[in-house]
Amino acid sequence: MDPLSDVLSLLKPRSYTFGGFDVGGDWSIRFGRHEGIKCYAVVSGQCWLSVEGVPDPVRLKTGDCFLLPRGWPFCLTNDLALPPIDARALFSRPKNGGIRLLNGGGDFWGVGGHFVLSGDNAGILLGVLPPIVHIRSETDKTALRWSMERMMQELREPRPGSFLVAQHLAYMMLIQALRLHLAETPGGVGWLFALEDKQIGGTINAMHQDPAHRWTLQELAEHAGMSRSTFALRFKQLVGKSPMDYLTRWRMLLAADRLANSSDPISVIALSLGYESESAFSTAFKRAMGCSPRQYGRRGISDAPPFDEDVSGTGHPERMAG
Repeated sequence: MDPLSDVLSLLKPRSYTFGGFDVGGDWSIRFGRHEGIKCYAVVSGQCWLSVEGVPDPVRLKTGDCFLLPRGWPFCLTNDLALPPIDARALFSRPKNGGIRLLNGGGDFWGVGGHFVLSGDNAGILLGVLPPIVHIRSETDKTALRWSMERMMQELREPRPGSFLVAQHLAYMMLIQALRLHLAETPGGVGWLFALEDKQIGGTINAMHQDPAHRWTLQELAEHAGMSRSTFALRFKQLVGKSPMDYLTRWRMLLAADRLANSSDPISVIALSLGYESESAFSTAFKRAMGCSPRQYGRRGISDAPPFDEDVSGTGHPERMAG
């Protein structure tokens, strides 16, 4: 798989709720704090989006898509002066896979989903995204239009299997929106944005494909077609950490997933990730994740620092097996 697919698979996102809402007249709805990430698209009409903690509201038009990755409370309205109604009062009985009608509908149509990331390290993805990801260019709208229109059809005219089709379409919208955000955000810092760089993205892909390999800075630089010093500087500028720090962090996240979701012994996990001894692996794991592998496996959860945080201590490659 590619790095973005790797990370999404590691986080195991699943759609808790998805569907649409059809609104008419004057309206203003406030949604409370949420876990995970919300991804919605405007099928028809216009409205304002205001997010708590973000100073300026965003104007949403037909075809726009937006992601809300921080979980902050937000408001959707056609008039910023209107006092909002709590969404829980309007939608007291969640209707997963259906359409909510308000004020007779007809003026605004929105579809999308709410994804809770069931992996332990949601900060891998959410920590590198801004509070609002707004997809609005005409080219990007075209890329999303098929998913939006197909989802609307499945919700309006349910057929056998529509629930599952709509759920997968919501997931497709999320991935496509992340892709478009990468393309629209030159100069972003973090592993996600580095994927758009052919040379650095290529080395990240190589590390993901073979995390157990004894990677050296020289080998990665040659893979990128750059000198060691130029590669190390460029990688740090784009990703926000050194290549070896990134490799260590990715190995530890893979290890954490296996500790929580498999019965593999620590020695097997260590060897599969390039560590020659269980003790060397355990030392690296505790430094990165804040507890020993055995402690992590027993509790099955993690208070690990975000993916983009420097966890190596020194960054010296001799502290790892690669």
